[in-house]
Amino acid sequence: MSSIRIERLNHTYMEEISKILAEEIKDEDIKFVTITKVTVTNDLSYAKVYFTVLDDEKKNSTLKALNEASKYIRKLLADRIEIRHTPELRFFYDDSIEYGNRIEEKIKEINKTN
Repeated sequence: MSSIRIERLNHTYMEEISKILAEEIKDEDIKFVTITKVTVTNDLSYAKVYFTVLDDEKKNSTLKALNEASKYIRKLLADRIEIRHTPELRFFYDDSIEYGNRIEEKIKEINKTN
């Protein structure tokens, strides 16, 4: 499968999962989730879904709730997106924002000492 098609699928899945979480899911642990990235494997068997939450203390409970709802979300995706095989969803907390903030703080510290 071409990389352009995979990239389009990644973007489409990211948009649709975000809509599903905002409109369809009733679980309060999942209400304030932002999907930051989706990576689908070439054979469409798995999709890694990266997310962030507003409250860092709730990231573990949110991860658990998302994994419990993954089959339901997958079913809704299959209904919305015309594709032969809908990948199995695996959710991961995206710590790249925290990493970027730490790098920014280090740069500020370096600039203060110079």
